[in-house]
Amino acid sequence: MLTRFEHFALTSMAGAEDSPPRANGSLCFAEEWERSVFGVALALAREGHFEWEDFRRNLIAAIGNWERAQTPGDPSWNYYEQWLSALEATILQSGLATSDELSARIAAATALADTQSA
Repeated sequence: MLTRFEHFALTSMAGAEDSPPRANGSLCFAEEWERSVFGVALALAREGHFEWEDFRRNLIAAIGNWERAQTPGDPSWNYYEQWLSALEATILQSGLATSDELSARIAAATALADTQSA
């Protein structure tokens, strides 16, 4: 069940270039980190740490940057990598963390994931 904010956020993206991937009308995530980063962005925006539209602008920019840097049909496309890039940019722009703090958190999360998958 979606909260009102989550419904607003997803509805605002419906049919737009930044719309999340869906299968049979439901959001689809290939890996758990994708679901997590999706939830973090929604939670931070819902809690007022940044405006949803600021995040969306960064997401559209990240998608555009990827499209300009790749060849059409490039199999390396991952929507949630662009989502993560947009979230990182939005966190920095909003002052929630510095670049060094964000890098340290990412390194710690990566090390934890590597340990758990070993």
